[in-house]
Amino acid sequence: MKVDFFNDQLENRASVIPVEEGETFKMNGISFTFKVTSELTNDQLGVYTIKLAPKAIGAKLHYHRFMDETFIVQKGTLTIFAGTPEKRYDAGPGTVVYAPRMTPHGFQNDTDEEVALTLLFNPSQKREGFFRGLSETLCEQPIDPGKYLKLYNKYDSFPVDTSNMLPVRE
Repeated sequence: MKVDFFNDQLENRASVIPVEEGETFKMNGISFTFKVTSELTNDQLGVYTIKLAPKAIGAKLHYHRFMDETFIVQKGTLTIFAGTPEKRYDAGPGTVVYAPRMTPHGFQNDTDEEVALTLLFNPSQKREGFFRGLSETLCEQPIDPGKYLKLYNKYDSFPVDTSNMLPVRE
């Protein structure tokens, strides 16, 4: 078989994921739905929809060494922390927040209304395993900080302050 060096070989590998489809996990007032997964993109991209109930904490201040994280707010007002706990931003619908690797960031819902957003990881680095483990860890009471930290570190997440890393309000 002769290799064609001059023409692209096209194939339809598009995926259409309707709004109601995708694996969903619910925990502590948060739901995560997998839309575009690491498996689908060969670990290049992960796209997830997230809903935060009123006053829910998504993640305390943390950073990633090998991936970038992008937030796109769809509904409500998301509180974003960038750099330090004092650097807070209220991100309303349509706001895009980009947190490149090595950038401390965190997010939560400080309002009395639900927040909905799309979350992207690039590369995704099998992020679905993190969400599955997070669901298991956060559903246990009390939350085991050692198990939580082990999960975080396995999936390229590093708390800025390990004494204040659990997603709970004091």
